[in-house]
Amino acid sequence: MARVYRRAHVVLIGTTALMGITALVMSTVLDRKFIDPEGFLGPSFLRLPLLVLAALGADMVPQYFWVGRARPRTGWAAIKNRWTTHWTKARWILVVVGIGCFYVTYVSYRNIKSYLPFVMGETKYDRELHVLDRAMFFGHEPASVLHSIFGTGISAHFLSTVYVAFLPLVAIMVAVYLVWSRNLRFGYWFITSQVLVWTLGTAMYYCLPSLGPGFRYHWLFTDLPNTGTSELMDSLFYGRKSVLHDGDPRRVQSVAAFASLHTGVTLLWALMIQYTVRNRWVKILAWSNFGVTIVATLYFGWHYVADDIAGIAIALVSFAVGGWAAGQKFSKKALREALGEVSDVEPPEPEPATVRSRET
Repeated sequence: MARVYRRAHVVLIGTTALMGITALVMSTVLDRKFIDPEGFLGPSFLRLPLLVLAALGADMVPQYFWVGRARPRTGWAAIKNRWTTHWTKARWILVVVGIGCFYVTYVSYRNIKSYLPFVMGETKYDRELHVLDRAMFFGHEPASVLHSIFGTGISAHFLSTVYVAFLPLVAIMVAVYLVWSRNLRFGYWFITSQVLVWTLGTAMYYCLPSLGPGFRYHWLFTDLPNTGTSELMDSLFYGRKSVLHDGDPRRVQSVAAFASLHTGVTLLWALMIQYTVRNRWVKILAWSNFGVTIVATLYFGWHYVADDIAGIAIALVSFAVGGWAAGQKFSKKALREALGEVSDVEPPEPEPATVRSRET
């Protein structure tokens, strides 16, 4: 691995290794099966190459049809040009290392989160977090306030659509920044921040174990219509039941509220887009998605207010550390200059300072 992004590789691979080892050790100690809940593509030795090939195909196929107009000669010429100019050795390292690290981190996250009840037992802080919610809303329920402001009709379906869209967007955003980032530093900045935010979010689950108001105070949400979010909540409820009460080794329990990774990850996306994308409307869309997601977390009872605040905190830390690891400076001038950079190859390493010989 080249020296230019050595710091990013150390942070990225080191954090991933920490997550993977922690998950495997917990699996052994707790005598729980380590599983890949998203393992629909088969075993990992097939899944990782397939994910990399999918990223390659997502970049190359449009070259044939869009640039080459689906004409065999010009289409293949466009693919060849893209291969030589964009898919450099440095890009391949970013894509393979990035996808591999994020995959291992995410699977480890799902398992460590599933082990939470077996480690913490009946310890829950829902009551304390709920009291804090009511204090911040002057004695009112945050969800009830939002239901009265936005209503429980079409707004519920809109908020649900945005909230549920988070799940496929996680993989899409990883692919976008690894494959199509305007320069390699942005790709390393994004993927390192992503691995860090999921790792910190996992640690937060064990700091303040909680179920969330939608599970602990479910009667506050009986006026909501059936949406994709309610179906997701039901699925998580029965998944938790299958693990804790039925002992199903093929499923994971995914109920944990503090901190909100929906909030943290969407904020991280908005921050990355703000400083790496020029298009004003894309920035507006990213920040709107973040704002709507916060509302949805409280509206549907996924999280307490403190969960969202903690999610914001871990996103800011991950964004800053990820940028530092990728070599991004945070001065206004450096950030402005970064927007103008386009590079599919690694920047040259600084030449060592010459040592002047002493005069005799």
